[in-house]
Amino acid sequence: MTNNIYILIIAAFLDYLIGDPWDWPHPVQIMGWVISRLTNFFLHLCQNSLTQRLAGIVLGIILIIGSGLVGFLMIQIARWVHPLLGMAIDSILLASCFAGKSLRVAAEAVLQPLTVGDLEKARKILSNYVGRDTQNLSQAEIYRAVLETVAENATDGVMAPLFYAIVGVFIPVVGPTPLALAYKASSTLDSMVGYREAPYTYLGWFCARLEDCLTWLPCRLTVVTLALLSGKPMHIWQICRRDAINDPSPNSGWSECAYAAFLGVQMGGTNWYRGVAKSKPLLGDAIYAITATSIQNALQLTRYCFLLWLGIAIAIFLMLPNR
Repeated sequence: MTNNIYILIIAAFLDYLIGDPWDWPHPVQIMGWVISRLTNFFLHLCQNSLTQRLAGIVLGIILIIGSGLVGFLMIQIARWVHPLLGMAIDSILLASCFAGKSLRVAAEAVLQPLTVGDLEKARKILSNYVGRDTQNLSQAEIYRAVLETVAENATDGVMAPLFYAIVGVFIPVVGPTPLALAYKASSTLDSMVGYREAPYTYLGWFCARLEDCLTWLPCRLTVVTLALLSGKPMHIWQICRRDAINDPSPNSGWSECAYAAFLGVQMGGTNWYRGVAKSKPLLGDAIYAITATSIQNALQLTRYCFLLWLGIAIAIFLMLPNR
């Protein structure tokens, strides 16, 4: 268990300092490749709603358990070669599950051209990170899109993987990385097949519901953490209770609303997807306009939450009598 807490700390530092270099292979890329192949196979094989639902369950089980198991075996093999190699592989794999640095880099990549008024370049870069149409977005809408992306991914890209890694720290046989990889697989499945639209309506239902369940607790803990950091927890909680419940997602609405309430801004509104308008509920009160500073503050808040959870995990570890 001692090694587990060290691996968690090393992975946190690696994500902060290095993040995910573009030219390095990433576990999510491999997960995405497998999901794509299996999805095509199941859609071709299963021609009705029942068999596609069953196939969705099989897809989810294979990817989630398989990702955790493959990570576990890689670490064990590396440890067999040399304990330090095992620790290095363990730390690198776990760092790849944290998207803190990547989230910051992505947000700043969109913000940078806005500082010189280059809306066209900002729209093009933003299109790499969001599903909405970006070609006609105003500067204010770009800011909103970036902040919504930061706030949503703060939970499923940063805090939820950390939550499962911390749980794994206190399970000696498992460790932090396999659980974090399993969650990452669930999140990747949701982003690729967790849609109500065809052809994923039935195939993706299980993966979408499972990701909602796995993210529910870390999302609420993130909201509570933000509320406590704000110094006015009841205010944050009341706004989330008022607005977040209107969002169709059981988690992203809460995450975005907590950030909106903390920053005194409003998210949500009308977005366009492939030329079709889709209205999302308004989250928070528009006390201030969303600016680049709002986004930087949101990124900083995510870092504070991450460090706080990490500190709590270390403190609990140090208090254990037989660590």
